[in-house]
Amino acid sequence: MRLLVLGGTEFVGRTVVEAALARGWEVTVFHRGRHAPPQGVRSLHGDRTAPGGLDTLAGDDGSWDAVVDTWSAAPRAVLEAARLLRGRAGRYAYVSSRSVYAWPWPPGAREDAPLVEGAAADAGTADYARDKRGGELAAVAAFGAGDSLLVRAGLILGPYENVGRLPWWLNRIARGGQVLAPGPRGLTVQYIDARDLAGWLLGALERGLSGPYDLVGPPGTTTMGELLEACVRATGADAELCWTDPRPILDAGVEPWTGLPVWVPPDSEMYDAVHRSDVSRALATGLECRPVGETVADTWRWLTSIGGTAPQRPDRSFKGVAPEVEARVLAAARGVPGTTP
Repeated sequence: MRLLVLGGTEFVGRTVVEAALARGWEVTVFHRGRHAPPQGVRSLHGDRTAPGGLDTLAGDDGSWDAVVDTWSAAPRAVLEAARLLRGRAGRYAYVSSRSVYAWPWPPGAREDAPLVEGAAADAGTADYARDKRGGELAAVAAFGAGDSLLVRAGLILGPYENVGRLPWWLNRIARGGQVLAPGPRGLTVQYIDARDLAGWLLGALERGLSGPYDLVGPPGTTTMGELLEACVRATGADAELCWTDPRPILDAGVEPWTGLPVWVPPDSEMYDAVHRSDVSRALATGLECRPVGETVADTWRWLTSIGGTAPQRPDRSFKGVAPEVEARVLAAARGVPGTTP
């Protein structure tokens, strides 16, 4: 298989490239040159946001069995690239997001749930949900429904993460001491390792799958307790997980999902949306997910190999809670006199 990856040097794109190379595929990456791609690829440079940014790709005489695009900003960049590649590539896979569904997402939502309104294939940057939905529309407009694959990913973790979720937890636990662990401990969470996403995606391209697929691990496969305990084991830290009820955490103004990454309080619209999704369609087409301990341990090995500081996407917010806020919540949860959340 000959694969073109638009991007291919960071997190999901890089993971897809490495997985394709491991399968013996011939891989070309089109990127801005800010990060070195994996060894073994053919590299083309260009900036999709600049005038003439696709000229290098347009002037290349390559053709491909499939394209993978992870773009997250203005949909028109997807449309321009996809139109350029129509006739030179067999299939177009766009890595989208479950954020394309209209809020509130119903519990157990599937691929036929209502979608956000106001998205357009030729639009400029709006917000994340409409940008991703517009990217989907762009892929379908250029390649048609039969030759486009829409990968609506949920929470993605694993090596190369540049969003700040699992790296934050690993570094916080590595510092040791009492760690604010948002409860309940048995709260189930859904995520997908980027390598499992890549494996399913490449297999789907081989089989000629098309249309939208929600891609995240099955509900109930892991919990907040298992995730954070795996962080303790991986780091070998002298850390005490202090399981704390949601109320004092929320009363302190700690934002679910971002302040304490991955965590969302149960019995909330957001929990139903991000941790109770139905992925039966992807499971029926071969999705397999590795244990949480493997994801955590491999991410820690990667993180320590680069000095402990994960790369951070400039278009994503900082994740984590300040030490003084963490200490205040822990004290309030223990009922220490004179403390308030």
